[in-house]
Parts: sequence; C-alpha cells; structure tokens
Amino acid sequence: MNIRVVSAIALLCLIWGSLWGLVKHSLQIFPPFLFISMRLILAGLTLIVVQLLMKKSVLPAQGEWKKLIISSLMICFGFYVTQIFAMQFVDSGLSAVLVFTMPIFIGVLAHYILKERLNTQKMIGLLCGASGLIAILWPQLQHLQLNMALIGQGFLISSGFFWALTTVYVKKNFETYDKMKLTIWQLLIGGFIVLLGALSFETVDFTVWINPWNDAILFYIAVIGTGFAFALWNWIVSQVDTFVASISVMCIPILSLFFGNVLWHEPLTMNILIGAAFICLGIIFSSLNFSKKKHATSVLQDRK
Repeated sequence: MNIRVVSAIALLCLIWGSLWGLVKHSLQIFPPFLFISMRLILAGLTLIVVQLLMKKSVLPAQGEWKKLIISSLMICFGFYVTQIFAMQFVDSGLSAVLVFTMPIFIGVLAHYILKERLNTQKMIGLLCGASGLIAILWPQLQHLQLNMALIGQGFLISSGFFWALTTVYVKKNFETYDKMKLTIWQLLIGGFIVLLGALSFETVDFTVWINPWNDAILFYIAVIGTGFAFALWNWIVSQVDTFVASISVMCIPILSLFFGNVLWHEPLTMNILIGAAFICLGIIFSSLNFSKKKHATSVLQDRK
C-alpha cells in the first residue's frame, strides 16, 4: 500500500474509532431512527455542497439509479438501521467489535464474487483477527442468555455482514465511479426512506434538536463520521484489494474499546487486551506483501 492509502486508513480508523461512543451517547438523546435518518441526510447534503464546490456532477445518469438504490438500501438498512437498533442494548466498544466481523464475511464474499483469492497469508491474518474477536467476546460466549443484549449482538453481526456485502457490491459495480457521488446517493436514498418511517412512529421533540451541544455532536457524527468517512472508505476500497482494506481497519474496534473505557467508563478487561493483540497481528500479517518481498530477494540473489 502506498503512503496515501496508509494515511487514509489511519485517518479513517481515528474517526470511526472515536465515533461509536458518541453514537451510543446520542441514542440517549435522540429518537434512534430519526437520529439515523438525520445523520444520513445531513451527511449526504454536505457532500453535495462539496461536490458542487469541486464543480463535479451530482445527479446520476438514468441507467445508474437501480444500482445506486440497491447499494443504498443495503448500507442504510442492512448496516446503519440494524446497528442503531442494536446499540440501544449493547456497549459501544462491544458493538464495534461485533460489526467488525465484517472482514470475515468479506474474505469469503470477495473470494467468490470478485475472484480475490483467499490465499494462505490472508487466511492466517483472518484467523488471527477472528481469534482476537473471539478472545474479546469470550465472557459473553460463556454465559449466553436470550435477552435484548444477545439479540442486539446478533443484529450487530448481521450489520457487519451487510457492510461486507455492500463493499463487495460497490467494488464490483462502481470500480471507476465518482466515489463522492456514490456516497451521496448511498446516504440520501436510504436516509429519506428511514425518515419517512421514523416520522410515523417516533415523536419529534424540537427542544432536543435545537440544543447547540446536541447539534454539535450530530454534526460531527453526520458530516465527519458518516459523510466524509464513508466517502474515504469507498475510495480506499477502490485503491486496494477489498480484503486488505477490510482487515486494515480492524484496529477500529480496539480504538472504540479504548475510547469507550476512557470517555464512557466501559470495562477494559484482559480478554480485550489479548484480543487487541491478535487483531493487530492479523492486520500486520494480512497487509504486508510477503510474496513481493520474497520475489525481490530472489531477484537480488540471482543478480549476485
């Protein structure tokens, strides 16, 4: 990976790592589905302004709408809506860990759909990352109880699956497409559909929405954590192997656990620290291109 991609991944990890606790906090302030709809719509509208300032087109061509709608429904309902529902019952750090089962799904989906071969190196990296997730989840796995927390955890894993599915779909159908325009319509189409549904069963309390502190949190989550970050993610996926992109952001749940502990006093146990070490090992092993290094070494030896 070149320095631009590495820098983009590092920035994305910092933004998304800090986001989970803020989202959890926001669910104690805003009605959940009005919150997610406003988050998506505000992010999409902000990106439209940026796109116009860059003097680039905003409206898709007529034949592009079908694929954009499919992509939007998968990411907005499969990823965001299930995630927001589940986070009402699950801590922010643990939520991030469960959603980031995504690379496990993406490794398999990309292998069959994108023909990105799941080689031995990727498998080892994936197993390290999966082992880290299991280590973090081990206390919950030992005491499974059918309650809203367990149901929420199941929804978060399904959220990771839909994120993986959407990422593969975007890679296959929008390889050369304007990533800003793609993100705009991914967010706006589903966002307005969610808004219509939310208005039918959630109460609008204007005192909550005109509070400056609440608005500042919503602005950061929507504009920086959703609009800008998701456009950045779509760009990263277009630059590197889909699996490498997904495994490279697995440090996000580690950062989320850290922020959750420092800011929201969520527990940070030995299981979490061991799991974090395995996840970091998986990221390093999957991202380094050992085959190229080996090839370069053999070339140098031949020259000698």
